[in-house]
Amino acid sequence: MHWRNYSTRFSAQQDILNYMTMWYNSHRLHSYLDYQSPNNFEQQNNELQKVA
Repeated sequence: MHWRNYSTRFSAQQDILNYMTMWYNSHRLHSYLDYQSPNNFEQQNNELQKVA
């Protein structure tokens, strides 16, 4: 996330929430998922279910 000045606390909260939901949680690697991003894990899981 880049440094920004916000005019209100609400606009800062909205920007942080957007960052957390749109990028951080979906793209970062999770040790619980064998160091894969949730997006990659879900894609692999869907492919395995199609094969089965």
